[in-house]
Amino acid sequence: MKKKLLCLLACGIAAWAPATLAANDFPTVERVEYVLGCARDAHGPAQEAIYKCSCMIDAIAKRLSYDKYVEYSTAANALSIGGERGETMRAYGAGKEMASKFRAIQAEARKACLMG
Repeated sequence: MKKKLLCLLACGIAAWAPATLAANDFPTVERVEYVLGCARDAHGPAQEAIYKCSCMIDAIAKRLSYDKYVEYSTAANALSIGGERGETMRAYGAGKEMASKFRAIQAEARKACLMG
């Protein structure tokens, strides 16, 4: 079942690739990883989560270049690291600002894609 789901996901993203070229061009593997992580954390039917999570990464790609996406998402993820490494990021003001911007963009994408 998981192989079939992954195949459907990969085929779906590949089919949408020409349409998403108007948005910032994120590497396919990055889009797949985002969708898989998002769908894993979503509640509800897997197929529905795949559609909504695909919508989210497309919405994010329309707002951020891939380089900015990497910066902002890294900052957002780094803030949750415990200990000294996490403290370094939490003390970095620009990192907090990048994380805040990313979370706002992600929240807008969640709302636009009906991710509840």
